Amino acid sequence: MTRKIYLTLLLSIICTFLSTYAFAQRAGSGADQIATFTSPIDGVPTEGNLWGLPVNLHGQSTYINQRYNNFNSAYSGQNSLSAINSMSYTWSGTLFFGARLAPNTDVYFNPEVISGAPFSGLVGLGGFTNGEGSKATSTQAKFYSARAFVRHTINQEGDKVLLENEANQITQTVSSNRVVITGGQFSTLDIFDDSRYAKDPRIQFMNWGNMTYLAYDYAADARGYSWGLAGEWYLDHWVMRASRMLAPKNPNGRDLNWQIFNAYGDQFEIERQHNIADLPGKVSVLAYRNKMILARFQDATNYVLANNAQGTQAINNVRNNYQYKTGVGIHGEQALTHDLGIYGRAFTSDGNTETMSFTEADNSISIGMGMNGTSWSRPKDSIGISVMQNGLSNNRKNYLQAGGVSYFIGDYAGPGKTISYRPERIAELYYNATVVKNVLAGLNFQHITNPAYNSARGPVNILSFRIHAEF
Repeated sequence: MTRKIYLTLLLSIICTFLSTYAFAQRAGSGADQIATFTSPIDGVPTEGNLWGLPVNLHGQSTYINQRYNNFNSAYSGQNSLSAINSMSYTWSGTLFFGARLAPNTDVYFNPEVISGAPFSGLVGLGGFTNGEGSKATSTQAKFYSARAFVRHTINQEGDKVLLENEANQITQTVSSNRVVITGGQFSTLDIFDDSRYAKDPRIQFMNWGNMTYLAYDYAADARGYSWGLAGEWYLDHWVMRASRMLAPKNPNGRDLNWQIFNAYGDQFEIERQHNIADLPGKVSVLAYRNKMILARFQDATNYVLANNAQGTQAINNVRNNYQYKTGVGIHGEQALTHDLGIYGRAFTSDGNTETMSFTEADNSISIGMGMNGTSWSRPKDSIGISVMQNGLSNNRKNYLQAGGVSYFIGDYAGPGKTISYRPERIAELYYNATVVKNVLAGLNFQHITNPAYNSARGPVNILSFRIHAEF
C-alpha cells in the first residue's frame, strides 16, 4: 500500500476515535445519540449532528459530452489532436463528508469516482477543453480519494463572518481576522486563485485556461490533487496564502514523491478584496517555485539535433538533474452589477524546463464575464463568455520546432513537418439552465485557433453538453 493510502487510513482512524470519544463524553450528559439533520433541500440531509459532532454531507455528479467535426491539418504527429471528427466524455461523482472535531477544527473526506475518454488520449492542446479530462484515464469507473484533510481556524479580533453550509464547509462563524491551516490531501487550487466567475469546470467554463492560470504549473498528481500544508492569513480585506505541496515522482505522473524537501511545489499569494459602489471585487498576485528532476528544453534540443532523436526520447534522456521552475501572475475580478461580473488573468513562467504537473504553456492571458439570468426572469440560469491566448517560451518552442515531442504536444511528422508556431487562442461560451432544483443542463462552445501552438492545423470547433446535479 502506498503512503497516501496509509495516511488516508490513519486520518479515518483518528476521526473514528475522536468521534467515538465525543460520543462517550456526551452519552452521560443526555446528548442526542441519533444522527439528526436540517436541510435546505427537501428530503436531502446535508448538515446536522452525529454522536454530538456537527457534520455535513454533500454530493455532486457531472456528465460532460464533447464533439468536433473534421478540421484542417497539413500533417499530424505523435501528440497531435486527431483531425478526424471525435467524441469525448467524462462522468464524475463525488461525496463530501465533513465533521467538526472541535469548535475550530474540521476534518473532510471526499471519495470520488470518474470514467471517461478524453480527445486523442489527452494530447494535442495547451488549453484542454474539459477540466475533468485529466482525471479520466479509462471508460471503466475508477474510485479514489480526492481529498482527506484537516482544517484548523485561529480566530483573532475582528468582525464576525458567517461561513454557510456547503461542500467541505460546515456552517461556522469566524473572525474577519483569522489564520486558517489546512493539512492533508487536497488540490492546490482549493486554496489558491479563487474566482467567482471562472473556477469550476463542472458548473462554469470548461477549459483548463479558465480553471486557473494556464501557465501556472501547480504541484499535483495526474488527477490534480496532492498532499501538503497550506496557511491562510485573513486581515479584514487582505488575505495572504502560502503552501508546500508534494510533487509527482515523474512529470504528470500519478504517484507522488514523498521526499518533500527534495521535490515540491511552493506558492505564495496575496489578495486584496474591495468594493466599488458596494459591488465586490478583488486583485491577487500569485507566485510559485517548483523543485523536481526535470528536463531542460535547451538540453533536449541539443540531444535531438545531435542524435536525430524521435518522439519523447530526448526529454527522457536529459531528465537527470533537479531543476527549479518559477512563475508569477495577476488575477482581478469585479462585479459590475448584482448579476454581471468580469475577470482577467495573466501569468508567465520561466519556460526553461518541461511541465511538472499541469499543461504545456509558459505564458497565458484570459478575460471574460459571467452573468446570471435575472434580467430574463431565469435567476438560476447563468451565461459566460471568455477569450484566452496561450504561448510558449523560446526554449520550448525551439525544442518542438527541432522535431521534439513533449508530454502533451508535438506535431512532428517528419523533416519540414514541425510546428509553425503561433500562440494558441481559445474563445469559450456557455449557457447553463436550471432544469429542476439543484440540477442544471448546459451547452458549451469552444473555438480553438492554432491548436498546440501550430498554425498548420485547425481551427477546431468543439460543442459540449453538460448535466450537473448536487446536494
